[in-house]
Amino acid sequence: MDSKDDREKEWSTSLPYALCHFSTSGGAVAVATAFTHPLDVVKVRLQMQLLGQRGPLVGMGETFGRIIKVEGVRGLYLGLVPALTRSTLYGGLRLGLYQPCKYLSDLMVGSTNIFVKIASGAFSGALATALTNPMEVLKVRLQMNSRRGLTGEIHKIISEEGFRALWKGVGPAMTRAGALTASQLVTYDESKQALLKWTHLEEGFHLHLMYRALFHSLFRLLKRNQLGDN
Repeated sequence: MDSKDDREKEWSTSLPYALCHFSTSGGAVAVATAFTHPLDVVKVRLQMQLLGQRGPLVGMGETFGRIIKVEGVRGLYLGLVPALTRSTLYGGLRLGLYQPCKYLSDLMVGSTNIFVKIASGAFSGALATALTNPMEVLKVRLQMNSRRGLTGEIHKIISEEGFRALWKGVGPAMTRAGALTASQLVTYDESKQALLKWTHLEEGFHLHLMYRALFHSLFRLLKRNQLGDN
């Protein structure tokens, strides 16, 4: 009879598991993106102001007000379609690929130690970013108030800059995503295993709830101590 760990590994490398993680993770990231997209538009405008020039810089509040005044509320949602597309694919891929990568590494090297987990997280994040970088490029171009629309911007980029222009900045983006995904997922994975070992909790909702409560408490404690030192 297969052990519980063997059944878990078999499920974690199955197509239904990957599709389940892809859909739930991608959907969650897409919802978060929809709510925070106006802040992303403001961020891009702040980063690109006075491009190649010198002069006084404006702040977040003034930039936000200027967009509303000149472009209307719709200006805060420029580039939303590629942003949601990227979020769904990126969020789904980087989280959905982590467990399969980890268990495939286990089959190859016979271990799922912390270094295997770090490599699995880094690979998942980097691959997800490499595949979705064109959507990121399109999102930023549209957020700069392009009048051409999505298809027009795609045609302009390819005709004037070439197909490779859709992957501009992919190197730093992959490095950042790899480091971010590895740190997030490995911290979560190791903390979850510690809770499984030190408590009577089993895999499921209560375990995830306990992890989030402990992590949130630790974060608040560290923040309070930092404010106290200042």
